[in-house]
This record gives sequence, C-alpha cells and structure tokens, in this order.
Amino acid sequence: MAEKATTPPILRGPTAKEKKYDRQLRLWAASGQAALENAKVLLLNSGSGVVGVETLKNLILPGVGSFTIVDETNVSEMDLGVNFFLEESSLGRWRAEETRKFLQELNPEVEINSLKGSIDMFADSPSRLEQYSLILLVGPTRNATVLERICQHADKSSIPLFYIHCQGFFSHFSVQLPTQFPIVDTHPDLVSTQDLRLLNLWPELLEFLEKKTADLDSLSDHDHGHVPYLLILLYFLNVWKASHNNQVPTNYSEKKEFKALVESGARTNNSEGGEENFDEAAAAVLKSLNPPSISSGLHQVFEADDCQNLKSTSANFWIIANAIQKFHTSHNGILPLPGALPDMKAQSCDYIQLQNIYRAKARSDLVEVSRTIRNLEQEVGTKTSIEQAEIEAFCKGAQFVKLIHGRPIRVAKCTAEIDWSDRAKALSQELQDPDSLLPIYFAFHALDRYQDDIDRIQKLRKSADDQQFNHIMAGRVVSGAIPPLPTFGESAHFSTPAVDPEHDPKPWPRFDTPEARTTFDNVVKELDRADWGELHNIAALTGGMVAQEVIKVITKQYVPVDNCCVFDGISSKTAVFKI
Repeated sequence: MAEKATTPPILRGPTAKEKKYDRQLRLWAASGQAALENAKVLLLNSGSGVVGVETLKNLILPGVGSFTIVDETNVSEMDLGVNFFLEESSLGRWRAEETRKFLQELNPEVEINSLKGSIDMFADSPSRLEQYSLILLVGPTRNATVLERICQHADKSSIPLFYIHCQGFFSHFSVQLPTQFPIVDTHPDLVSTQDLRLLNLWPELLEFLEKKTADLDSLSDHDHGHVPYLLILLYFLNVWKASHNNQVPTNYSEKKEFKALVESGARTNNSEGGEENFDEAAAAVLKSLNPPSISSGLHQVFEADDCQNLKSTSANFWIIANAIQKFHTSHNGILPLPGALPDMKAQSCDYIQLQNIYRAKARSDLVEVSRTIRNLEQEVGTKTSIEQAEIEAFCKGAQFVKLIHGRPIRVAKCTAEIDWSDRAKALSQELQDPDSLLPIYFAFHALDRYQDDIDRIQKLRKSADDQQFNHIMAGRVVSGAIPPLPTFGESAHFSTPAVDPEHDPKPWPRFDTPEARTTFDNVVKELDRADWGELHNIAALTGGMVAQEVIKVITKQYVPVDNCCVFDGISSKTAVFKI
C-alpha cells in the first residue's frame, strides 16, 4: 500500500513589523515596543527649533505612536540652513506643518500632527497637557512664567517633561520625572545578575549534588572534566566546612585559601594539563560565595511609605514590592530566585538537568510571591488583578530595581531668585573642578534669565558696546542661576559690580568661583555669538541623546538621566548632574 503523502506544517516567519523593528526589539522586547507605540509625545518648539525636530526624528524611526508639534513660527532663510526637514519651497510657510510633512516620510505608521499657536496656551489651559504621555519643551521660552507653569502642570499630572537647550557649540537638557518613577527592567550587566544561591541550597539541588559528586575522585577523566563548576564549588565547600567548624569562607584571605583548595582538585595529568571546569570554579569563588544582600535601590523601595502602606489605589509596582519584601523577610534576607544559569563546561544532559532545577525553584518562588499578591489585592480592595507576567518580571529583576525621585526643573526668572539650598553644597564642590561642565548649565540659565528680561536689556545694549554687554550679561543674569553667599556654600565667591545703577538699584552678584569663571565667560560669549542660532551637528547629536532618554522613560527600561545632561561640542564631552 502506498504511503499517504503529508504536507509539513507551515512555519510562521516574523511579521513585517517584527522585521522592521528587529534590532530594537532585541533591546526592549515586545513590551517596550508596545509602550512606544501607545505613547503620545508633545513637542513645544521655540527658537530655531532644530534640536526639537532632530529629537522627533529619532523617536519616529523606532515607532513612537503619536506626535504633536506646536510651533507658531514661519520658515525663515536661517531655518533652511540648519533644518534638514525643510526645503526651499518651505520659505515663508508655517514651520510646524512643513517639518511634519518631511518627518512623516520617515515612518508612515506614526501619527504626526501640527498645531499652530503659542506654547502660552498650554500654560493657561493645563487640561490640554493631560492627553500626552511625555512633553518636549525647547528653550529658550520668551516668558519664564510660561515655562514655570507648564512644568508645574506636568508635575501635577505626573507627565515626564524634557527641557532642551541648544545654541552654538553647547547644549543641555533637563528631565523632570514624576515624584516617584520606578524602573523594574534596568537591564543590568549579565554577570552581575547571576544568583547561584550556593550558600542557601534547596533539596533538589542537594540531591543532584550528591548524585554527581559522591564518587568524584573515581570518575573518568572525561566525566571529571565535565562536572559543572557550581557543583565543584559546593563539593569543596563541604570539604572546607568539615575542617572549619561548619563555617563557610567569609573574608578575602579565607576565600583565597578556599580557591587554592578548589584548584588542588583539578587533574593535571591529562593532555590539556588541567581542567576548564575547575578553572571556572576557581574564578567564581569571590563572586559566588557571598551571603544574601539587597541593593541600595531595592532597600530604598522597601523603605518607601508607598510600599509599607498599601491602598486600593496603589500602583502595581508597590503591591508587588510589598509582596517581595514579605518574601525577603520570611526567607531570612533571600529574594526570589531569578532562575538564570550562566554558561559552563558540562555535559549537555547535566547542564539541562541543572537548568531545570534552577527554573523549578524560580517558579516555586514566583508562585509564593503571586499568592501573597492575590491576598494583598483582596485586603486593600484593588479593582483589577496584576498580570502574572508583570509579577514574574519584577521577581527576576528585583535586585536591580531602581526608584528615581523626580525633581522639578529650575526656572530662571528675572523677577525672582532660585533657591538652591538643597543642592548648594554639592554644586559648589563641583564648581571647584576646572574641567567641570557645570558652568555651561549655569550659562544656559543666564540665557533664560536674559530672555525673560530681554526687552529691558536690549534697551541697555543700544548704549553699550559688545564687551560691556557681555560683562553685564554675565554679571546680572546669572544672579538667578547662582545664589549669593552664604546659600551657595563657602567655597563660592562673588563680588558685586556696579553696572547699570540707574536701572538696577539692587546690586547683582557675579559668578566669581575662580575655577569656573573662565569657562562660564567663554560659554556666555559663545551663546551671544551664536545669537539664538543652532549648529545642525550639535542639534542632531543632542536630539539623539534626548531621544535615547525619552525611550528609556516611555518604556520604563534602562535607567534615564537623573536629571540634567550637558554637552560641550568644542571638547566633545558630556556630563550628568543632579540639579
């Protein structure tokens, strides 16, 4: 009888979207891509606006779902020289719509809208902001009060906001995150995530250890050279404990002695002159034989009031954190096992069995945490249940959870001083470094203050030469960026120049920290030389950096800048400061 022909099943290949976004899916997975596609980003553009458009370019390409460009400016000849998303026919037309058309060509799947109007309307009507998941605000704004109100509205609505400045060879951006911004998937280094739990064994692992090492010395050279290194460590740990009052090696000298004990067990009378698995075991001694501990980030989460006192409105993050804290307490300082196993020299069957033992233990811990969470949900009366995938992700990455406390953006106003009391000492110490880029940040603050007071200062400029103007600008406007003594710290020194006494009866402190004054003066001169203009290469690079941080914030993966980044295009250096 002839055999019946059968058609093999059709294998499903990657979808068009998976092919399109293949590389980035490897970075932030499908969950991160979904977060990007659901995001709605608002760009409040001002000035030449190049850095804002370049930021959008780097967000449109990876598929952020929706954008709205707010810009009331018409295209000028200056725009044509620096903005690559305009063409000659755009001259005199509405800039937001012209850039929208060319940006749309980058990714037709993204929704891009343009809105003609001043950013003032968002300051006057905060409800307009609530539909957006993130705000990009390009400076300098014409009115510091408008900037201040938008920042306040965003903070009240827990909407992340980026304030971006780019002029000449310098740029900076500040990030205003919600008061509490937790990140579970921080993507730590793979080596640091290994948790073999060698000092806290469970029955299945003990049974496998006994089975594979009971006759270790009588094994053949092949089998002896393929015993997984963690079993080797556990075997010799028992040997060590037998002669050390049942204690494990704790300090460096003891671990060094234990390492020598492990190395002595390797067979050298073979063709390789040693055994790779024993080399792996010796190399893992220092990092694998440590008592359980938690990171400072997780400790901060456990100590937070939101974790200690759950409510019916508590975010999923805090409910899971509370459950894991209970697990940590009931298991004598041990967190749920992640279950990942590093590569090692071993026979395939042994490695797979060992891998299954760790995975089974991780599942068991996950079940216990999940049970606690379901009980907590009933106790506090939450309306929806937390998805199992979210619980599992937290359990796997609990040791590396990060909680960022968002800080408001410092707004420089010509009518008020900024209170730096909480950061004065740290910033003052930073200014003592002659190579610090912090003066660039303060120079942009000076620019904001100048812009806020531009009408009166421009009148003064008519009767002053450029050198005098720069001196006045550096002396006057920075008073809003740097507070006078003693608020800013004893190491910051100021003098009071007698400039423009007719219009300024109140003296203005000068920026006279010796290590920073030269840098500050040079930056002020460059900003004045640039005359509100942007260099495309600096704007493009800054836009790329901002977009990278925006993606971190939207996906809640990796750790974003906290909370200010400065770029010096002359020396090609960046620096991050907590302002």
